[in-house]
Amino acid sequence: MATRYEAVMARKGEIMKRALGMDYAEFEWSPIAFDYEGMMGAHGYTLEQIRGIQRAAGVGGTPLLELRNLTDLVRSYAEPGCGARIFVKDEAANMAGSFKDRRASVSIHLAVEKGFAGVIAATSGNYGAAVASQAARAGLACIICQETFDSRHVGQPEIVEKSRICEAFGAEVVQMTVGPELFFHMLELLESTGYLSASLYSPFGVSGIESLGAELAEEMTALTGAPPTHVVVTHAGGGNTTGTARGLRRLGARTEIVSASVDLSGLHMASDTDFNRKSFTTGHTGFGVPFATWPDRADVPRNAARSLRYMDRYLTVSQGEVFYVTEALCKLEGLERGPSGNTAMAAAMSLARDLPGDATVVVQETEYTGAGKHHWAQLAFARAQGIEVTLGDPADSVPGASIVIPERPEQIRATEVDLGKLHRSYVRNALRHAGEGYAPTPEDIVFMAEDTNTSPATIEEMVAGLSAGA
Repeated sequence: MATRYEAVMARKGEIMKRALGMDYAEFEWSPIAFDYEGMMGAHGYTLEQIRGIQRAAGVGGTPLLELRNLTDLVRSYAEPGCGARIFVKDEAANMAGSFKDRRASVSIHLAVEKGFAGVIAATSGNYGAAVASQAARAGLACIICQETFDSRHVGQPEIVEKSRICEAFGAEVVQMTVGPELFFHMLELLESTGYLSASLYSPFGVSGIESLGAELAEEMTALTGAPPTHVVVTHAGGGNTTGTARGLRRLGARTEIVSASVDLSGLHMASDTDFNRKSFTTGHTGFGVPFATWPDRADVPRNAARSLRYMDRYLTVSQGEVFYVTEALCKLEGLERGPSGNTAMAAAMSLARDLPGDATVVVQETEYTGAGKHHWAQLAFARAQGIEVTLGDPADSVPGASIVIPERPEQIRATEVDLGKLHRSYVRNALRHAGEGYAPTPEDIVFMAEDTNTSPATIEEMVAGLSAGA
């Protein structure tokens, strides 16, 4: 197995080049810098063409809902004059029940256009369902590679539910235990089948989310007279933040982009022992921080999802706060939706509390729920794994040991992440991957400034500090 693993991984560049239908080497400038906008436009589709592709695929045009009852709740404990209006884009109305249908629709269109017989995606989440759904509509074969179990062969109910829906759409689901074999097996399958890699992190996949940002700008302007003042985005691998922000910018919206993750500090996303000690399979800091500080850890040579370029703030919330908001959304707004979008919803409630009453906060996605994805199933599973579930102050929760559900809505208080620390980690990772002794060029400095939404002077200061061991 070791020899086979090494042989396949040695060919990963060649395999992915054929499976993605594009040569990333065309965009490389240096070990650090590359032509990001050139890569993003390499698929050749305009935003309007992407929106047309999605309309034909039954994707997009989802309802924008004002959550008046939730807004009233927040205003009941906010300071006088505070309490922004809260809205949500109900992406659960897409074909497979999440915003990831937007990503999948473009990947599947590309697969058909280029003559691929099938597609493969590595995911344990909603994206697998989206790819399987779109592949079924297009008549393509589909294989989903999924980390499903720990070494005891125990799987979270949410992940098992996602296996079920992928199979319902006709996909073959290859289930694995958590670990490094996910990418290896995907490469083997791509090589043996000749299918397209429908990567989450390809330019065409991330560009598919731009339509969501564009819809938010248009629909909020029609509804309130202006684009939203704030959009809150659940953050994991970075594509959601990247695509939504790019779509808003394309329509000239000066909207503050607020990313949000569940705080799972201390738990490792690839750890066998931690795998079932977290009640969220995505939208948590185990993905959000590593992918922000080094995007190119993805399954593509250069990741199109580069969240630090676009986020103005990064907030974290606890698992208990998300479960509380999930229940509140059901009881107050009649919306039973899954946990991913409700991560952003919890952060939005905290954010809206401190904003003026004429501000508008949009949670830009929901996801379907049911069976294993339901918050009650997740809490029951957590208890079965020895996690203590209690009512109290969510600030007292310990990831992997306890889930504390708030007793009152005013206890929902998001924590601000220091973006400066993330920027510094990004620069450190960029220099490390460039190789020992590599001296960044002026072009590298400009690229890193763009990739972190800072300035060349800030990057030069960080480089100098890291070189001095500070």
